[in-house]
Amino acid sequence: MRNSKHAPDLNPTEFSWRSIASLLPYLMEHKLRVVLALICLVLAKIAIVGLPFVLKEIVDSLDQVNDGVVAIVAVPVSLVLAYGLLRFLNVILGEIRDTLFGRVTERAMRRVGLKLFNHLHNLDLDFHLNRQTGGLSRDMERGTSGISFLMRFMVFNIVPTLLEILFVVAIFFYQYGVSFALITFSSIVLYIAFTAYATEWRTKYIREANKADSSSNSRAIDSLLNYETVKYFNNEEYEAKRYDDELALWESARRKNRLTLFGLNSGQAMIIASAMTAMLLLAAQGVVAKEMTLGDFVLINAFMMQLFMPLNFLGFVYREIKGSLANIERMFELLARKPKVTDSKDAANLQIGKGAIRFNDVKFEYDPSRPILKGISFNINSGEKLAVVGESGSGKSTLVKLLFRFYDVTQGSIEIDGVDIKTVTQQSLRKHMGIVPQDTVLFNDTIFENIRYGNPNADDSEVWQAIKHAHLFDFIQDLPKKEHAVVGERGLKLSGGEKQRVAIARTILKRPPILIFDEATSSLDSGSEQAILKALQEISTGHTSLVIAHRLSTIVDADKIIVMHQGEIVETGDHQQLIAANGRYAKMWAMQQD
Repeated sequence: MRNSKHAPDLNPTEFSWRSIASLLPYLMEHKLRVVLALICLVLAKIAIVGLPFVLKEIVDSLDQVNDGVVAIVAVPVSLVLAYGLLRFLNVILGEIRDTLFGRVTERAMRRVGLKLFNHLHNLDLDFHLNRQTGGLSRDMERGTSGISFLMRFMVFNIVPTLLEILFVVAIFFYQYGVSFALITFSSIVLYIAFTAYATEWRTKYIREANKADSSSNSRAIDSLLNYETVKYFNNEEYEAKRYDDELALWESARRKNRLTLFGLNSGQAMIIASAMTAMLLLAAQGVVAKEMTLGDFVLINAFMMQLFMPLNFLGFVYREIKGSLANIERMFELLARKPKVTDSKDAANLQIGKGAIRFNDVKFEYDPSRPILKGISFNINSGEKLAVVGESGSGKSTLVKLLFRFYDVTQGSIEIDGVDIKTVTQQSLRKHMGIVPQDTVLFNDTIFENIRYGNPNADDSEVWQAIKHAHLFDFIQDLPKKEHAVVGERGLKLSGGEKQRVAIARTILKRPPILIFDEATSSLDSGSEQAILKALQEISTGHTSLVIAHRLSTIVDADKIIVMHQGEIVETGDHQQLIAANGRYAKMWAMQQD
């Protein structure tokens, strides 16, 4: 089992601040929109703070009129109109603000999503061999959604609400004395402190629920991807039981999350109710004592409701922001993860001349306790075809992974035209190599586009030419939708041999100077195999070729054959020389002739 080196554990608070700071460049990308949105926010706050004062004047005007018939005339129409206008301005400015800032958040989600997508493709093969696809997709989905919430509410709710609180406390102190200001300020401080403490307490349950959600999703996707295996072994109930076990953990985590939310909401409601009651008692006493008007009572009530509504929302926002931070922590952990295979700072583009390959005393291990390659050395001259044979586990396919730099060698070096592949960019290295793998995985797209994937810029005539070279033309013409037939997820609608011919067509279309065949004909019948071998011989003429072979009959024409055993080269020569040596290769040949 390969050891997977994970990113170092980081403090959640450190990650939270780092996550927030990493979003600032996306805000700065649309400075004008952000500034206009903030102007709308300030104007909306001015409108909302002015509402209670207009309401007070209206109530005081009504209170001074004893005759109900005259009341409609006596009430200043201008105050009512001003109240309606301020209400409208508060709403419409908020809508304009959200519309302006929506572009900023959507662009940030797009940029971060693309950055994560590219980063995942840059991570090493070891990461992808150990990943859980379902959980990873959930982490990406929750992370990008959390970014939208975080950016919107950090900018437009927390800071403005705190400013509104300061304005109201100052108004109460100036208009009605220290008692009103003190009750308001102390209740707000208590509310914020309680919310912060309780939310920190709840965050671990949010993380637990997210983890359970990712695990259950991974289990479901893994089972569906292996649908045929489940059916072959009649294990539908077994898979359902495993999925239900994961869902039970999710259910338990969600229950804890819900119960802690109940405690948080109850505590917040008690603080708000107590503060409102105390303020209204003081205001009522002031009205009875003729020290305050009925309009003052209404103003204080309106301000308290107006204050605690955003404050209550602030509690929700704070909880959601903590939840969003928990959601995007995993995404930023992924972004912080460093690939094991990286380009050096001065890496140049590989320039292919002759295309000669040299393995120079290459040693490699996934785990120090289990060496895979033990000092492998061989050359493939320009235009030569070298075949590698050996039993399973001898290290044949590892040679291909090292040549593509999916891993870096532990010791020694691999050179192309005398240049160490560690000194060139991975992109330029892989650009000059084409592979027909043993296990071909296709995209859930048409067969034509799967072949065009070998060279996305190829025109239709070039794709058809590759199809004919790979002996796929008749097969495609027999399909109901011909080249527009969709191959299904991972190419499940095609047989193994058909998928390998698609892989061969891809490589033909790419036409790289270095060709690699990893048991490329292992899924083909004898007739197809001979046809494909002839086509491969045609396209490999003048190209440097490395062939990993199981069927020895496919490599009898190789310029050189090396035989591997337990990570070492035990025999070298062409087919006739190795047969004459009567060693391991000769025994393998004899077994396959029986």
